[in-house]
Amino acid sequence: MTTNDLPRWATAVALPLLNLLSALLVAALVIHLLGEDPVESMHILINSAVVNPEGLSYTLFYASTFVFTGLAVSLAMHAGLFNIGAEGQMYLGGLGITIAMLAFDATLPWYLLIPAGMLGAALFGALWAFVPGYLQAKRGSHIVVTTIMFNYIASQLMNFVIVKFLIPAGEQNTASRVFSQAAEMPRLSDWFPVLGDTPLNVSFFLAIIALVIYGVMVSRSSWGYKLRAVGLNKHAAHYAGVKISAMIVVTMLISGALAGLGAVNSIMGSTHYLSLNFVGGAGFIGIAIALMGRQHPVGIFLSAVLFGALTQGGFDLSLEKPNIPPEMVIFIQGLIILFCGAMEYLYAPVLAKLLKGKQA
Repeated sequence: MTTNDLPRWATAVALPLLNLLSALLVAALVIHLLGEDPVESMHILINSAVVNPEGLSYTLFYASTFVFTGLAVSLAMHAGLFNIGAEGQMYLGGLGITIAMLAFDATLPWYLLIPAGMLGAALFGALWAFVPGYLQAKRGSHIVVTTIMFNYIASQLMNFVIVKFLIPAGEQNTASRVFSQAAEMPRLSDWFPVLGDTPLNVSFFLAIIALVIYGVMVSRSSWGYKLRAVGLNKHAAHYAGVKISAMIVVTMLISGALAGLGAVNSIMGSTHYLSLNFVGGAGFIGIAIALMGRQHPVGIFLSAVLFGALTQGGFDLSLEKPNIPPEMVIFIQGLIILFCGAMEYLYAPVLAKLLKGKQA
């Protein structure tokens, strides 16, 4: 049995789990070198992010954003495109929300205002992804290079727009004004008081709906079949009648829209204003989620929850363990990307040999 002949459960479940455990073992070694107990540190992290109801609420809040960025990267991957631009697309999604809010939050009721903000987020995110998609489809410009460039352009553009046009007169904070109460996404703590005063909101359910739609579109539709055909073999897909250029552009538009929608949870569900660094690396975390989740909706959800738990638990861990810096969370995320991305088939030969011996 070769690594290409591994059963689906091995590639979809066993390998990601082995890679995750390897990343955590390396992180445990580093924590030990920092002079702290890895087992106690893991206990603090799990208790803060999962066991405590308020901590779990924050974990799911972060996961709601990560699901959208993970979906954005995953959808592009199915077409053979490595969209590293979810960070910039989410930035522009936040700008789309803000423009809609500043224009209509004083006049529209909440049931029209919230959809308007979501539409603005999706539209601006899609438009920001259009140019890299077009350049890839029509000019052969590599999507990795253009999306990285557009991340930098987006951050600088946001800085200019906020400072030049959005800061209220007399304010020093680099942020827009606070939106009206009608623009706030309903919080789940209003219905489930046990969650405490946390920002977890209905964006969590929107993320679940997005996962279901993604799964159906990719695996159960003719468009999804064409999408995966382009990702597997562009030449074969072309001879089968698929318009490659159109598929690339449309895929990037949808990918950008999903990344833009990631801003809904952060802005309309939490801060209620546009700030300079509201993305906080969520676009790059989406890359790790797509790799670890193997572009499957269930895998994306579980990976998003894992990274949400790392974000929430890592904050409390750094407070209780002074020797562990807050950057440890970023380090662990990097390890997961390393093992689940660049070294994703590290254990495949060993697993193939074990399965072959079991069948003999």
